[in-house]
Amino acid sequence: MSLRHTALDALHRSLGATMTDFAGWDMPLRYGSEREEHIAVRTKAGLFDLSHMGEITVSGPQAGDMLDHALVGFISALGVLRARYTMICREDGGILDDLIVYRTAEDEFMVVANASNAQVVLDALTERAEGFDAVVRDDRDAFALLAVQGPEANGILAGLTEADLPGLKYYALLPATVADRQVWLARTGYTGEDGFEIFCTPGDAEHLWTSLSAAGADRGLVPCGLSCRDTLRLEAGMPLYGHELSTELTPFDAGLGRVVRFDKTTNNGEFVGRKALEQASAEAESKAPRKLVGLVSEGKRVPRAEYSVVDAEGTVIGRITSGAPSPTLGKPIAIAYLDAAHAAPGTAVAVDVRGKHEPVEVVALPFYKRAR
Repeated sequence: MSLRHTALDALHRSLGATMTDFAGWDMPLRYGSEREEHIAVRTKAGLFDLSHMGEITVSGPQAGDMLDHALVGFISALGVLRARYTMICREDGGILDDLIVYRTAEDEFMVVANASNAQVVLDALTERAEGFDAVVRDDRDAFALLAVQGPEANGILAGLTEADLPGLKYYALLPATVADRQVWLARTGYTGEDGFEIFCTPGDAEHLWTSLSAAGADRGLVPCGLSCRDTLRLEAGMPLYGHELSTELTPFDAGLGRVVRFDKTTNNGEFVGRKALEQASAEAESKAPRKLVGLVSEGKRVPRAEYSVVDAEGTVIGRITSGAPSPTLGKPIAIAYLDAAHAAPGTAVAVDVRGKHEPVEVVALPFYKRAR
């Protein structure tokens, strides 16, 4: 099967991007040094093409009720022009995907799924809409998505829009004109930095990219690929589907039980997976499950996904879900599921790196938190 291309494909290649297959999309991995791109986002700003993400619109008089039934969050309680992080689970509580839902109008929501799960989420929402006065629409081809992330993001956008950027709260959005193009402008991101995500038509994507690049030229803005996006989210302790999240795990297994809202008042409080998630919640409170923690190494060998974590006797006590060198900390870091008995910050454990036990220290997530 041939790869899909975003509206910015030719532009990425003209910039010398190294491309990679990501969930069936040909996407920029890096443009030069992924470390320099990472540092630019932490200190200045980075510009990302995220058009592989899957946008799904749910509209109609019962759109909010339908999403309360389909997802674990209390979506009907979300204010207009606000956003919420949530999940869609199977009947057995396993996570199908983690999502951001934006309420664009009283009776309309935009659900943004991960590229690898977009079709699964679309199919599940379509099935779960049965019996509700709501319409599920596949809008993946209707949008391109750009992101400007980093301390200079606000200043860069300010020169291109009259939108009230200081008044745009975190996890909120508004319809805006950016570089003379009509967009949805959201204060969301996946880097641990302040920044904006810009939903536009594919036909406007190149104009917006070049306008943002010009506006950010004197503020240190650089184009960024998926590689640095992964190390940025890792430092910020943000989960990645297929690593920290999967159908084999519930939100409570992942330490994200807070997103499950048992207090919904619509649909008699029922939603897909409720019974299984109630049981998972009770088990999380009554026994010591594995916990998601951070690991930091003083050595040079990098703990990678699927490596085993062991105690002083060499007994396996967990596994790595994500790992990489941290440009910000200057040392290798990883996220891992560990037995609760070894999960306290400051605990000394080791990672089995191809038969050699590399000492690491357990730390609380996130590894990095920006100054407010």
